[in-house]
Amino acid sequence: MAGGNAGAAARLFLALLGVLPLLVAGEDPYRFFTWTVTYGDIYPLGVKQQGILINNQFPGPQIEAVTNDNLIINVHNNLTEPFLLSWSNSIEMGVAPRSEAWVQSGLQQRRNSFEDGMAGTTCPIPPGANFTYILQAKDQIGTYYYFPSLAFHKAAGGFGGIRVLSRPQIPVPFPPPAADYTVLIGDWYKGNHKDLRNVLDSGKMLGFPDGLLINGRANGYTFTVQPGKTYRFRITNVGVANSLNIRFQGHTMKLVEVEGSHTMQSTYSSLDVHLGQSYSVLVTADQPGFDYAIVVSTRFTSKIISSTAVMHYANSAGKAPGPLPGGPTIQIDWSLNQARSIRWNLTASGPRPNPQGSYHYGLVPVKRTITLANSAAIINGKQRYAVNRVSYVNPDTPLKLADYYKIPGVFNVGTISDNPSSGGAYLQTSVMGANYRDYVEVVFQNNENEVQSWHIDGYAFWVVGMDGGKWSPASRQGYNLRDGVSRYTVQVYPNSWTAIYMPLDNVGMWNIRSEHWARQYLGQQFYFRVWTPSTSWRDEFPIPKNALLCGRAAGRRTRPL
Repeated sequence: MAGGNAGAAARLFLALLGVLPLLVAGEDPYRFFTWTVTYGDIYPLGVKQQGILINNQFPGPQIEAVTNDNLIINVHNNLTEPFLLSWSNSIEMGVAPRSEAWVQSGLQQRRNSFEDGMAGTTCPIPPGANFTYILQAKDQIGTYYYFPSLAFHKAAGGFGGIRVLSRPQIPVPFPPPAADYTVLIGDWYKGNHKDLRNVLDSGKMLGFPDGLLINGRANGYTFTVQPGKTYRFRITNVGVANSLNIRFQGHTMKLVEVEGSHTMQSTYSSLDVHLGQSYSVLVTADQPGFDYAIVVSTRFTSKIISSTAVMHYANSAGKAPGPLPGGPTIQIDWSLNQARSIRWNLTASGPRPNPQGSYHYGLVPVKRTITLANSAAIINGKQRYAVNRVSYVNPDTPLKLADYYKIPGVFNVGTISDNPSSGGAYLQTSVMGANYRDYVEVVFQNNENEVQSWHIDGYAFWVVGMDGGKWSPASRQGYNLRDGVSRYTVQVYPNSWTAIYMPLDNVGMWNIRSEHWARQYLGQQFYFRVWTPSTSWRDEFPIPKNALLCGRAAGRRTRPL
């Protein structure tokens, strides 16, 4: 919803007129947010730098919702350049007004990639303009985050946590915690995001990050606990370059949730959190009353940097005695074994009353296998990254809009293959086609010497296997076809593979990308067009009435308000 504030307010009022009668009729609750995005001075590593703030906050405001809540978020862009928020590392949110879906067929509001918040699907908010997201946390629970997806803005802030709580009538497989804390961890550069972007545009790579942050601070962020109580810590790696490890001095963590899935409640002394991943752990304050360190450090790096927060007992006698807990550094097998130990809780309810394990993902026939190999390459004298030899370049018009309006010359389906091939990498706007309701196996093959982290927008998938070496059909013999965890982001270890199963139940144009943000920026991504010939709203919602139009779609009509 771009334009002057008065006109925007009027259009929002009209858009919400269809919503208000449903509030009276007992519709799912609505939560309203107004966010203003600005530049501001921040000092996360002790030196002044330009950050991106939301409502003057760094990190941005927390979103707290309950399953099926509707979220109305009016975002004002007061930056000097276009701005685009992605909810795609968060919940599978739709943006069609709930009134339309309810009146037509009561559909889940997931099937709308128009507002996925990536450059290939969504027009950014111009400087001085605003846009109102109309979202729903349909059939979702768990821990997620939002972030800015354009122009390396993520390295300046603009991100924040999202927690979606279960409805009161849905059982949760652990007692209510005394408090629920968000822990946003990530690496950080002192440089201005524009300077970092210029380095990448020049064909060079960024150096090692300057530090680590916990909730926007290098050290000293404090979580207060009462002796004997148990607390939920929702941990997300919002960084741009490195896997991290977290541990609590003198305490263990009981893992209970991964990106919307309840897990078997295994206990860990430290936990690897790869780029873009989210975990919920329970920590019980069962030690003598002191201030205990929460330590975060880099993984798989020759140089190890760390940061600490504080778990402060209300009856603290001061700093806890003893050294800070050490963590793993470059050990791959340790991390691989931990990843394999994370299992789906088959008997726990998810967002609905039925057990998570009532869907037997391992018994569904696979219709297609897709193998994706990442690589580094020099193209036209500049550093680039590729998937199956194709290094993605953004077109002048979002792919989803070009698809919807049938604008020729923007992209072609089939410009990236299902399998790696030999030869050099090249630049292309890469789009892979797929059929709605197919059930696919995706193998991420990492032949490089650094860990990868992959995210698929619009989908949860089951992690069925991971191991060293090169994947082959014989690798399926070791798959976990019973209780592999369902999630949105998965790691692939160096010179290793990871395999997932995924039902294509969400029509649209979806981004598949590296969560290493420089690699994503320099081409390690592509779009997955899940298509059906049906035009029914049961399969995909129409374009939002207030959708921004840009590029070759500018000046066209959406639908009347």
